[in-house]
Amino acid sequence: MTTLFRRLLATLPRFGVHVLDLEPGAAVISRRGARRRIPMGPGADLLVRDSGKWKQAKFGATGAHLLLQTGQAVDDEREFQLAAAQYLCHHHVAGILEKYGVNCVFDVGANAGQYAKRLRRSGYKGRIISFEPVSLTFERLQEAAKDDPEWLVHHCALGSEAGTSTIHIDWNTMNSLLPPSDYGRGRYKRFKKGRTEEITIRRLDEVMDEALDGIADPRPYLKMDTQGFDLQVFEGGGERIDDFVGLQSEVAPLRLYEGSPAMAESIAAYEGRGFGITGMYPVTREPATGRVVEFDCVMVRPESAPPEAEAEAEAQQKAPEPAPQNA
Repeated sequence: MTTLFRRLLATLPRFGVHVLDLEPGAAVISRRGARRRIPMGPGADLLVRDSGKWKQAKFGATGAHLLLQTGQAVDDEREFQLAAAQYLCHHHVAGILEKYGVNCVFDVGANAGQYAKRLRRSGYKGRIISFEPVSLTFERLQEAAKDDPEWLVHHCALGSEAGTSTIHIDWNTMNSLLPPSDYGRGRYKRFKKGRTEEITIRRLDEVMDEALDGIADPRPYLKMDTQGFDLQVFEGGGERIDDFVGLQSEVAPLRLYEGSPAMAESIAAYEGRGFGITGMYPVTREPATGRVVEFDCVMVRPESAPPEAEAEAEAQQKAPEPAPQNA
């Protein structure tokens, strides 16, 4: 049955108001010709101005609709696809954190805190432990976290062995302990310059007790975005990897960094420790060919799902199939 909320949304475009209907209970609204942001609740941000004709696309049987300006989405296909993937990934992770009762997120490769900020905007209120080794970037991270008592920051990298090393910096959000590959140098001009900085590396299993201190029933989640170094971070977890209910890692079909693992190698290592894929979201694509360079891979440990999840799954299996959508 169509709700009053949905019927109201359907009438707004007639009055010059643009609507992006994201999901049940969430929508993005903007007035034609204006730029403003209206918070619609966790997981929903504002859309901005535009003019012209709009078309509506259904999101399957979810009851959600997407309004697109005619022609524009086709012209900007790559940008549109990546923006949609980023939104869907954040939305999916927020759901995983809630479903699995996550109360501590290990944010490895935090940069200036962008990921942690998105977690807070999506409604996550648990502890966040961010790791960032580059000095100037860490200062920005520290500033971002200063008013959040449950967001703790560490000035170090994580890896398979504790010690010191050098990291390539001045590559914006792509600083890496690994040198660029031939493919990477051809893909990004920034790799042709830059400098190095000496950093501290710790093992994940060495920092976990401190990070989880005070949490009665820890249910940690591991997010890794270390530009080709994620598998080293994972290996540094040792036996404590079994404590994590889920993880998120950038895996690369096209390797930007020399010595980084192939996508299949990374996924096999994660699956070998009991994690299963729940989502794969493109992060970057080759402009010329459309090939995906990197995916955000989201995984969970199935046995960590709460007991009510199994009952919910059984109920869904018994429910009648939804009616097919018109093309």
